[in-house]
Amino acid sequence: MLYWAVLFFIVAIVAAVFGFGGIASASAGIAQVLFFIFLVLFVVTLIMRLVRRV
Repeated sequence: MLYWAVLFFIVAIVAAVFGFGGIASASAGIAQVLFFIFLVLFVVTLIMRLVRRV
């Protein structure tokens, strides 16, 4: 999932450089959502591993 977030972020940067504001904005928004989903899943996984060890 982090891969997809980075990919959409790169698409947003390229689109912004070429002046496609709408595409850049949409790609940046998607990248942000995917990144936060990744963070939530990462934290949940860490907590589950800590709980399982005890």
